[in-house]
Amino acid sequence: MFSMMPFSFLFIFVFIFGSIMSLSSVHWMGIWLGLEINLIGFIPILVYGGITQETESGMKYFVIQALGSGMLMMGSLVSFNTLFTWESLGSGDLIGLSIVAIGMMLKLGSFPFHFWLPSVMAGVSWFSCLVLTTWQKLAPMFLLSSIVEKAWTLSSWVSSSLVFIAGMASIVGGIGGLNQTQIRALLAYSSIGHVGWMILCCVIGQSVLKTYFLIYFIISICTFLVLWCSESSLFSQASSLAGESSSKSNMYLIFMLLSLGGMPPLLGFVGKWMAIWFCCKEFWPLSVGLLLVGSLISLSYYLSLLFSIFLFSGVELSFNSNLQSMSGLLYSGGVSNSIESSGMVPSTSMLWKPFMILINVIFIFNLLGGIFIFLSLMLVDFL
Repeated sequence: MFSMMPFSFLFIFVFIFGSIMSLSSVHWMGIWLGLEINLIGFIPILVYGGITQETESGMKYFVIQALGSGMLMMGSLVSFNTLFTWESLGSGDLIGLSIVAIGMMLKLGSFPFHFWLPSVMAGVSWFSCLVLTTWQKLAPMFLLSSIVEKAWTLSSWVSSSLVFIAGMASIVGGIGGLNQTQIRALLAYSSIGHVGWMILCCVIGQSVLKTYFLIYFIISICTFLVLWCSESSLFSQASSLAGESSSKSNMYLIFMLLSLGGMPPLLGFVGKWMAIWFCCKEFWPLSVGLLLVGSLISLSYYLSLLFSIFLFSGVELSFNSNLQSMSGLLYSGGVSNSIESSGMVPSTSMLWKPFMILINVIFIFNLLGGIFIFLSLMLVDFL
């Protein structure tokens, strides 16, 4: 991607600008325009390699996002036909808001519109996976949160329906990842489960949603950077000993995956603990049960993946459509040399130091931040 400079950074700026425009707009047309600008900027990054898998994933993503944008426009037209206003949150029409909410859930890849996400993520680069599971969820998720806040005042069944959808998304994210041998698809099902938790946070309140999304964003950045650096052999070239770099990346990976699974007292547990605490206050036992079962299933396939990494180096897991052995997956010299010679990965001397610093900072924050935040919340509750 960085071989296309400065055009790659131009596209990154475009999709970031589109999301910010969508978040800051109070007009349906401005929200739609921001989402379309975001899509225009992200599609070239999604298909930059030119291989068949990336092109296929890019077409799937484009069709799904176009369908979601169409539902956004249809819902806004229904609201305008009822109330004669284009203000997004000024619309009190429940049918129009419901259509827009369905469009946003389609864009997010939430249950029951989750089928496209694993197949799209299975064929794209690690950077595209990172953006797809983090930044691309920002505008639709907070728009959905605003819609839920408005629709809740119109009908009480909205919150009950979304809580059920959140629980089912967690279950689907857990069960779907059990038989996956491709790491990208496994992380896609993990993202579906986390979207369920975010939808629950939408019902609870935007403050909880912001906290959960920030935690998920931080953990995902470190996880995908570790996997990308492993594939491009940045770890092995940054260290003089392959064994040292291998053990270091394994340590990073195991703690990040456990944090994604919500293992206490890591940082990923804090967001889920906050959501469960508010659910217990509101007495939603069914939603808590579904979400916890889904999280436990997700944690089980994280543990099985880590078990394969450390004890069975011959287990085949795939970074792309071609399966690679786990031992060659982390530090394959031939793969990394071919990738760098094709210009897909920048020179190691330029990039490994910032990446290693960022990964180390996030790793330490993941270890210590969860403990400190958890203890501080317990202290505040006690006082």
